[in-house]
Amino acid sequence: MPLAERIAQCGACHGEDGNSQQEKIPSLAGQPEFFVLNQLFLMREGVRQVEAMMPFVKELKDAEMDALAKHYAKLAPKPSDEKIDAALAKRGEEMSGPLRCASCHLPDFSGQQQMPRLAKQRVDYLLHSLKEYRD
Repeated sequence: MPLAERIAQCGACHGEDGNSQQEKIPSLAGQPEFFVLNQLFLMREGVRQVEAMMPFVKELKDAEMDALAKHYAKLAPKPSDEKIDAALAKRGEEMSGPLRCASCHLPDFSGQQQMPRLAKQRVDYLLHSLKEYRD
């Protein structure tokens, strides 16, 4: 499948510009290239189980994964239009220092290598993912 078709397929859920507008669907724009590549690989190989993604990743070739990772890494991340709970955001900021989140995700939370961008990610997806990571 041509890259443009793959990108359109991804954009149906993750947003045409890589910024998701759908509940609990992550934004891919601005994610580190290696992070996207690694996640696609892990899903394709069945190591990371994301049932909704299986029809899209099961036949992906390595070169296609690489091209998708490069594409999404170059896109500008934008904040979602979700309502932000100011008290919860303040609590998260207070916790991120002692928990040393910036040591892997960088001080601006833009992510690096295999560490995802947290900044400008959908809030509902980020909360869901952090709870899964914790549990």
